[in-house]
Amino acid sequence: MHSFKPYVTTLLLAVSCFVIATSLLLFPEASFLAALRGLKIWWDVVFPALLPFFITSEILLGLGLAHFMGVLLEPLMRPVFNIPGSGSFVWTMGFASGYPISAKLTTQLRTRNLISRAEGERLVSYTTTADPVFITGAVAVGFFHSVKVGLVLMAAHYITAIMVGLVMSRHAPHAPRTPYAQTSNRSLLTRAFLAMHRARLEDGRALGKLMGDAVASSLQTQLMVGGFILFFSVLLTLFMKLNLIALLSAALGGLLGLFGAPGEAAQAFVYGLFEVTLGAKQASDLFASYTPGFVLAVASAVLAWGGLSVHAQVASMLAQTDMRYGPFLFARALHAVLAFLFTYTAGSFLYGRLQQASAVPTWATSLAPEQLSLWKQPSYYTFSLLVCAASLTLTALLWQIYSWFRMRKEPR
Repeated sequence: MHSFKPYVTTLLLAVSCFVIATSLLLFPEASFLAALRGLKIWWDVVFPALLPFFITSEILLGLGLAHFMGVLLEPLMRPVFNIPGSGSFVWTMGFASGYPISAKLTTQLRTRNLISRAEGERLVSYTTTADPVFITGAVAVGFFHSVKVGLVLMAAHYITAIMVGLVMSRHAPHAPRTPYAQTSNRSLLTRAFLAMHRARLEDGRALGKLMGDAVASSLQTQLMVGGFILFFSVLLTLFMKLNLIALLSAALGGLLGLFGAPGEAAQAFVYGLFEVTLGAKQASDLFASYTPGFVLAVASAVLAWGGLSVHAQVASMLAQTDMRYGPFLFARALHAVLAFLFTYTAGSFLYGRLQQASAVPTWATSLAPEQLSLWKQPSYYTFSLLVCAASLTLTALLWQIYSWFRMRKEPR
C-alpha cells in the first residue's frame, strides 16, 4: 500500500507557493517596499559585518588552522561535546561573528572529512548563535536603550548555547566518529603546528589563489544570505497583509494568558518566529509596561531561536552535505526554551544586581580615545580584567605542565 504522505507534501508546497505568488500580485507596492527593506538590512548591516569573517575563515581553513586547533583542543572538545578538536575553530568563529557562519564552516569541515555526519550535526546545533555586537549594540542599546540589558542577554545567550552543546553531545551516540590517534611523543603544541603545516601543503594553493577563492566563495554565500533575508522580509509583510500574523498572535496570546503571561508578548514571539530583529524590537516595546525579567526572557528566546530566515540559510548549507536539518531544528527550539528559563530566573537576578550597581563595564558603551587606558577604568573593572588574564595564563601553564607529565609517562 502506497503512502499518501509524499502526495500531501507536494500538494501543500504547491498550494503555499501559489498563495505567495498570488499575494505578490495582490500587494505589489507592499512587497516592493518590504524587498527594499530587506535589501537595505543586508547591504547596510549583514554584508559588511559578515563578509570579512567569511573571507578570513576561508583563508584560515586553507592555511590549516582547523587542523592546528583540532590537535590542540582535541582533549577538550572530544570528552565535553563529543566532537573532534577541529570543531573548536567553528565554535570560535561562530560565537564571534554570529549566524550563519558556523553552518558554512561545518559544511566545509564535513566536505574535507574532518568530522562525521553526526559530529557535524552536533557542532552546528550549538555554534549557531547571534554575535556579541548584534546583542549588545542593535538589541540592547538600539532597542532597549540599556547596556545592562546587553550584559544579561549576552550571558544568557552563550551560557545556554553551551548547555545545548552538552545536551547535543548525546545525539547519535553510536554513530561513526572521526578517528584520532596520537602518532608521536612530541608535545601537543608541536604536533598541532605540524598538522597545520601538512594541511597547508596538502591544500597546495598559493596565497594569492587562496585569497581569490575565499573572496569568490564568500561573495556567493553572501548573495545567498541576502536572498533569504529579502525573501523573508517580503513573506512576513504578506502574512501581515493576509492577517495571518494577527491570527497567530491572537491564538498565542490566549495560550499565554492561561499561564498568567501578558498576551501582548505573543506578537514578539510570532515576529521572532520569522525574523529575529523584528521579534527583539517587538519585545523591547513591552519593556516599559511589564516585568523586565519576563520581557528580557522573551527577547532572549527570540535571539536563541534565530528566526526562520536563519533556519533557511542553515538548511540550504547543510543540504550541500549529508547532514540533516532535524537535529538543528531541535537544538534551536531547545536553546530558545533554555534561554527563556535562564533569563527569567538567573538573568532577572543579574539584571537586578546591575540596576543596583553605579556603573557597568565601559567596553559596552562609546568610549573616547583618552578613556581606553586600563588604569583609567574603575578599580573593580581593572581588577576583573587582571583576574581574567591571570586565570587564562594559569590555565595555559597548567595544561602545558599536564602535557609534559603525560609525555614523560608514555613509553618510548
